Amino acid sequence: MLTPLFVSARPLPSRITISSLNPNQNPSNAAKASNFDQFKENPRLPDAAIKAPTAPWMKGPHFLQPDELIDTSHHHHKKSTRKQNAEEKTFKALNRRESGVRGSKAMKKIVRSVEKLSDSEESVVGYGGEFESLGGGIVERRRMPWEREEDKFVLRRTKKERVLTTADLILDEGLLCRLRREGLKLRKWVNVRKAGVTETVVNDIRLIWEGNELAMVRFDVPLCRNMERAQEIIELKTGGLVVLSKKEFLVVYRGPTERTSSVLVKGQDEISSSLYEREGERLLNGLGPRYMDWWMRRPFPVDVDLLPQVVDGYKTPSRRCPPNTRAKLSDEELTYLRNIAQALPFHFVLGRNHGLQGLASAILKLWERCVIAKIAIKWGALNTNNEEMADELKHLTGGVLILRNKYLIILFRGKDFLSDEVADLVDDRERLLRRYQHFEETKRESEIEISEVVTNGEQLEETSKTGTLLEFQELQRKFGEMEIRNLETEAEKAKLEKELKSQEHKLFILKSKIEKTTTELLKLNSLWKPSEGDDDVEILTDEERECLRRIGLKMNSSLVLGRRGVFDGVMEGLHQHWKHREVAKVITMQKIFSRVVYTAKSLEAESNGVLISIEKLKEGHAILMYRGRNYKRPSSKLMAQNLLTKRKALQRSVLMQRLGSLKFFAYQRGKAIEDLKSSLVKLQDSASELY
Repeated sequence: MLTPLFVSARPLPSRITISSLNPNQNPSNAAKASNFDQFKENPRLPDAAIKAPTAPWMKGPHFLQPDELIDTSHHHHKKSTRKQNAEEKTFKALNRRESGVRGSKAMKKIVRSVEKLSDSEESVVGYGGEFESLGGGIVERRRMPWEREEDKFVLRRTKKERVLTTADLILDEGLLCRLRREGLKLRKWVNVRKAGVTETVVNDIRLIWEGNELAMVRFDVPLCRNMERAQEIIELKTGGLVVLSKKEFLVVYRGPTERTSSVLVKGQDEISSSLYEREGERLLNGLGPRYMDWWMRRPFPVDVDLLPQVVDGYKTPSRRCPPNTRAKLSDEELTYLRNIAQALPFHFVLGRNHGLQGLASAILKLWERCVIAKIAIKWGALNTNNEEMADELKHLTGGVLILRNKYLIILFRGKDFLSDEVADLVDDRERLLRRYQHFEETKRESEIEISEVVTNGEQLEETSKTGTLLEFQELQRKFGEMEIRNLETEAEKAKLEKELKSQEHKLFILKSKIEKTTTELLKLNSLWKPSEGDDDVEILTDEERECLRRIGLKMNSSLVLGRRGVFDGVMEGLHQHWKHREVAKVITMQKIFSRVVYTAKSLEAESNGVLISIEKLKEGHAILMYRGRNYKRPSSKLMAQNLLTKRKALQRSVLMQRLGSLKFFAYQRGKAIEDLKSSLVKLQDSASELY
């Protein structure tokens, strides 16, 4: 609250100059000397303290000793005049009254704020300047709200150091300056498209070098986003030196005949010295040839187009989920994996849609080291379809698709992924378990016996029948006479009976919904009492009808009927149209012409108007209504009391739509039930013929 009060206050003069108080030394202030004499306690005493002008919030007078005043009489007249004028403006600003700024209310608020600051006896606040002379030693200075924190540490961004290029290290300084001046004058260049620095671009550059030692190259996306990488590629493929770089342009010098390779090796070592790049190189080692036209930072990803399209003996790896876990990813896990994948480098670059077995085998090798495979799609590659690529990779690898767009594809190996070594161990273990199970089964079948203990003429069975020869014999006696065809017939019959029961249950639910909807619709229809047409209808001649019809078709204003149909709001809108014009145009979106005619007759009966015609328009059908010669607007209380409200009309429309849909689905269920019954009868007839 104190901040705006102190900010609005004018600054005080830190010291009063002698030249402004002595009229003899400064003639320009002679007229104002009398004003300053009133601040002296005793003008006759030269050693007396001088009373300085005070701010409105100071409680007592402000006195200064003569030795504390600054003598500025030795300055030039022009400069002293400017300083005196500034001090006079400051003095006037402190003493004059301005409306809204220096009024009595504003000054009282400032005084109260300063008193609140000075009331605390525990710590005396030092304000500096004129406030220090009010008395009291400075014990502790509190930071004002408008002052900045001095001990706040600000970390400024360090300026990126310029890296020396190969041309700076090889060429002489004079030659380099000359080449750069000539490069600024070039106006023709070679365009590098999305496909990158192709063989055609290299040939064009060498063709220019036959007549000129410099060639300008302009890069399109994506290489224009990383001009350092573009410079490396152009120097590597053409063998020249980049002497000038400006925005998306590079000026390439054909260079000397012999170039030392030590500089290039040194530059490459410096570029690949970061931990991020070394780890990326370690991940991609042994996966395939690299893509040297890569437009982003290192490491260079694997070029999939150079991998084989078909791999002999390749098969989709087996998967097994750990116990008490689900293979499906949750939303939190998917978000976490996407955030991780954002910081990873690209592992592969893809430019074809099919023949990705080589890529799939490389991805399986990568998944043993990293859980995510990040694949970029080549810029400028023809007829690429990221959806087909992702589908084939999912089918070949069995991974989980995390993200797919026209620039990249990200695959997660899944929770149920097994590496080759682990999969071999699991297969060996399962094979061993199956062998043990087979051994136990054969042993049990050979040694199992049914012992009967006869005690007092009663037969007791000590062993269970499950899995024994006795159980098999009982099943043979029960089903032995049935043939295989009869078993298939019984299975088909059971399947049809189950489906028939399900369809009948669904039909029962639909019928109950139809009854409920019909009951609700009857309640709403009971509230709607449509008016009957009046027999005393105004008669219009053919000429009048044609004239009114043309007037109505030319009208821009219209009343649109929606899904609610005719309700009380439509009648109010129609009478509002008739208030200003004789003809009203009502547009309905109904497609069936019989429904349009029914709506037109309803409007005519409810409004007591005259139906002129029904016209077909682009947006629907237009119903032209004439209000009549003796038209009188009805009162709002009596207007359309027999019609539904807007809310009830919407409910009625929804119920009618729902009832129609339910009847349609009920008809489909009934037809399906009839087909199932006929199929069941045919199946029973065929089964009876077999017996």
